[in-house]
Amino acid sequence: MLLMELDPADQRPVYRQIVEEIERCVAVGVMRPDEALPAASTLAKDLKININTVQHAYRTLAQEGTVYIKRGLGTFVSPTPKENRQRTAVAARRIAERMLREGFKHGLLASDLIAALHEIAPKSKGSHS
Repeated sequence: MLLMELDPADQRPVYRQIVEEIERCVAVGVMRPDEALPAASTLAKDLKININTVQHAYRTLAQEGTVYIKRGLGTFVSPTPKENRQRTAVAARRIAERMLREGFKHGLLASDLIAALHEIAPKSKGSHS
C-alpha cells in the first residue's frame, strides 16, 4: 500500500507531486521492482483528486522509465529503473530547491540550512561528511 499525502501549499502541480513521491519510494526501496502501484481509481479516491491527474502521473512515470503499464493489469515498478542514481540526484536537487525557497521565506541563508542538515543527519560510519 502506498501512503502519500499531497501538500496543497506546494507550488508543483498535483500530478508532479505524485510522480516525485513515487520516484522517491522507488529510489529508497519502499517500492520494489515489479510491485504493482495502486489502481489509478483507488489512489485518486484516497487522495480525493481526479482520476485523470493520477493517470497523468502514471503516464509520466512510464515515459521516464520508472514504471511500466500492462494494459488491463495495472502499473508496476520497472525491474531496472533507468538511471536510478541520476533520478536520486534529481530528486535530491528538487528537495533542496524547495528547502531553500522555504528557508528564504523565513530569512534563512543556505549556510543556515546546511548547518541544520549536518546537525540532524544521522551519523554513521559510511557517511560522506
